[in-house]
Amino acid sequence: MLTLDKVYHAAFTLKDAIRKTDLIVAPPLSNKNKIYLKTENLQTTGSFKIRGAYYKISQLNDEEKKKGIIACSAGNHAQGVALASEKNKIPCIICMPDGAPISKVEATKSYGAEVCLVSDTYDDAYDKAIELQKEEGYTFIHPFNDEDVIAGQGTIGLEILDQLSDVDAVVVPIGGGGLISGVAYAIKHLKPTCKVYGVQAAGAPSMYKSMKEHNRVATETVNTFADGIAVKEPGDLTYELVKEYVDEVITVTEDEIAAAILILMEKQKLVAEGAGAVSVAAAMFDKIPLKNKNIVCIVSGGNIDVNILNRVIDRGLVMSGRKTSLTIALTDKPGQLVAVSSVISKCGANVVEVQYDNGDPEMPINSCFIKITMETKDSKQAKEIERTLIENGFSIVSERV
Repeated sequence: MLTLDKVYHAAFTLKDAIRKTDLIVAPPLSNKNKIYLKTENLQTTGSFKIRGAYYKISQLNDEEKKKGIIACSAGNHAQGVALASEKNKIPCIICMPDGAPISKVEATKSYGAEVCLVSDTYDDAYDKAIELQKEEGYTFIHPFNDEDVIAGQGTIGLEILDQLSDVDAVVVPIGGGGLISGVAYAIKHLKPTCKVYGVQAAGAPSMYKSMKEHNRVATETVNTFADGIAVKEPGDLTYELVKEYVDEVITVTEDEIAAAILILMEKQKLVAEGAGAVSVAAAMFDKIPLKNKNIVCIVSGGNIDVNILNRVIDRGLVMSGRKTSLTIALTDKPGQLVAVSSVISKCGANVVEVQYDNGDPEMPINSCFIKITMETKDSKQAKEIERTLIENGFSIVSERV
């Protein structure tokens, strides 16, 4: 049974195995509240998952250790289990969805684990892990629906209260619910007045829907680049804990997550993966119903695949108005592009790409389309450029994208 004593015991057990991650203030993230970041992206293995995995494995008896360990994960729990198994000299196998970032797969292997890639999502990897457990008799380490794992994650709540005694709210990413269950349990028992908010990606809203419908709900599909929280169904244990101790669960869009990753990199010099940035996205886009409060956002992980980082940054630039594209209809004659560029230059933007098209059968024979992509300061400047082009007689044929 989960108890506060168990969370404290987990903190004692983990003191030499993990880092007490820093809590840093982040003024640029909100003009409504004072935002602090709990930097679990700088944790050993790059995410909070080592806490729960290590504590769970430390509590296994000799017989359970002898059987070997099996787990399922989109990547971060895999690394935590693999590292804890290596330190305890226990063989382990990890079932991972084949869409997991290559960096997470390779990191898991580097800790000595055997990796079994499974087609599709985390939930399919879970099914495969259970199948192998039954066949081979392995000891299964659940990524979230386990009291010892939850107790390990709850040590973050203890640290937050120690680092910021006047915290008013904590914002926590949710996938299966293990992190928020532990954090909320610890915080609500020690400081009941502190609010706890959970955040999910809009494309993977199982806990959000479960809270709305007052019943544990499974989504048929998940669709988010935040692979660490791409879970179709919350655990029965985590659902009950969230229902009891969490004040509200909200969602953020893919664009909002991308914008949060970008501002964390640019303003805070922190790299966060999609799952780790959802809490920051909620604060940035005013999803938290508070004002003039001390709010801690848990940046739960930083293991983002460099292969998608460029796309995420590009999406973040568009979302924040820092990158803008306009398509302009022109008469196809010399000097037109110079005139357009002159307007953009006077407005203070920088042209980074030009695409020319005179082959559209719907346009007059002497016309063309020019698509111009610009670096802009913000959305206000982008709108000013669009307005100035129209005032100078140019025809905008598409909205900013």
